[in-house]
Amino acid sequence: MPWDLKSDRPIYTQLVEQIKLMVFSGTYPPGSKLPSVRDMAQEAAVNPNTMQRALAKLEEDGLIITHRTSGRSITEDASMIELAKTKLARDQIFEFLEKMRLMGFEQKEILTIITTMAKELK
Repeated sequence: MPWDLKSDRPIYTQLVEQIKLMVFSGTYPPGSKLPSVRDMAQEAAVNPNTMQRALAKLEEDGLIITHRTSGRSITEDASMIELAKTKLARDQIFEFLEKMRLMGFEQKEILTIITTMAKELK
């Protein structure tokens, strides 16, 4: 999965989201060992300190576990991963709904647009 970082938002925040997406998509399965901070930073073309900060945030959130002698790995707690996945989805939906409201759409109109698009994707 390529790193898709934009200049319109803080890199640190985007790194946290991208790593979460890699965990949710199975790129980094539960229990798997993560590459070193330097390797991940080089792959994402970011400063290692920024990558370290993002990994520390994920460790705070419980998605990553640090082992003193063997680096970092993804948690094996499936419920923790599912909880983080649901929270990210809710955040994304909330952001979308706020933008739609700012554009002047009512809830019923938003649902109509989503329903129409969902049918088109099938």
